[in-house]
Amino acid sequence: MGIEAEKRLAAEAAAALVEDGMRVGLGTGSTVAFLLEALAARSLDLRCVATSPRTEEAARALGLAVEPFESFDRLDLAIDGADQIAPDGWLVKGGGAAHTREKIVAAAADRFVVIASSDKPVDRIEPPIPLELMEFGLPATLRALEPTTLRDVPRSPDGGVIADYRGSVEDPEATAARLAATPGVVAHGLFPPSLVYEILVARGDRVQRLVPPG
Repeated sequence: MGIEAEKRLAAEAAAALVEDGMRVGLGTGSTVAFLLEALAARSLDLRCVATSPRTEEAARALGLAVEPFESFDRLDLAIDGADQIAPDGWLVKGGGAAHTREKIVAAAADRFVVIASSDKPVDRIEPPIPLELMEFGLPATLRALEPTTLRDVPRSPDGGVIADYRGSVEDPEATAARLAATPGVVAHGLFPPSLVYEILVARGDRVQRLVPPG
């Protein structure tokens, strides 16, 4: 079974967790595209929040009801993909430059479920780590974050500059703390295990369910 088939399998497993009447956070990326299809096929009465304009457009095209996040202050469930998944449950997200909204949505959900194909688990977190930065004082922020490079992509939906931290990530917790404490950083793409309820990794024709330690 190929990677695309694994993505679909993981997405369908996550869609099965969704119940009628839920408030659901929809992530961004290629695996989430399969999730949207699986949710639409179930024809449930859902209130959804999208983490990017791309996801919102795709969800609406499939008939899913997407509302502004200002409509409510919590979610029952959020489902999203990941770029890297470490054995201790740390994630790297933001390949699609939506990590700021993705982190807000994940933190607001009672359960944050991660869906992934078998190529996403890694032995240890490696750079790059996506960043969203304020434009104000950008040269000074980049100097404080060396080595960091700007990404040649459009601004985030909220006007932030997208960049990638390319330094060592020997200790994800310490790196996350350093990035978060740097003035000018809106959000970074390191997601802690404490944020994650469950990880669904498709391997071949089976879905492995992982629960981060703690």
